[in-house]
Amino acid sequence: MEKLSRRQLAWLAANEIPDGAHVNLGIGIPTLCADHMPSDKEVLLHSENGVLGFGPRPEEGEEDLDLVNAGKQPITMLKGGSYFVHSDAFAMIRGGHIDIAMLGAFEVSENGDLANWTTNNPTFPPGVGGAMDLAAGAKQVWALTEHITRDGKPKIVKNCSYPLTSSRCVKRIFTDLAIIDVSDAGLTVIGMIGGLSLEELQAITEPTLVLSSECYKLEAPQI
Repeated sequence: MEKLSRRQLAWLAANEIPDGAHVNLGIGIPTLCADHMPSDKEVLLHSENGVLGFGPRPEEGEEDLDLVNAGKQPITMLKGGSYFVHSDAFAMIRGGHIDIAMLGAFEVSENGDLANWTTNNPTFPPGVGGAMDLAAGAKQVWALTEHITRDGKPKIVKNCSYPLTSSRCVKRIFTDLAIIDVSDAGLTVIGMIGGLSLEELQAITEPTLVLSSECYKLEAPQI
């Protein structure tokens, strides 16, 4: 059994985005999605520092340090893209104009609570950024994260132990092992990597999982 790499996870999530969507990419794994957008869809990428319609990371040596995402990583602009004042970017978020916010996560609970801004570790200062606005203002929130911590503890839990970013906001979870939909009925596995059983996935997931009748094998290119 081979887990998905961070880039493979980003590729899978990027290819799940519907055509015509306005999407915000959060810091961490979500920012990698910009490098793997499907060419047959028109997706407008948004960043809360004031960018709409950006593309992948530029080639080394071609960076424009005036063009960055919320994580201060260099980006490129696509034809028709624009940049604007920070407050306008948040007006888009708070006004409900973002279809999907793709956010990293420290923990996601069985009812879709999200914790992604602090682990209460004094050596790592907390950074809320635009996460709370995005979690509350986007039409959907997708969480992108590894399935377990470096210590082997579940990141998909019954109840979050870290301070919440927002409650009941996550609709879909992408991990290096599976894709899981969150609904009032619970957590439904809609995709898993090859060689992994539901029982093995359940052993590293606190809440009860249900296998979709249409669950498919996750496959991604070697990137």
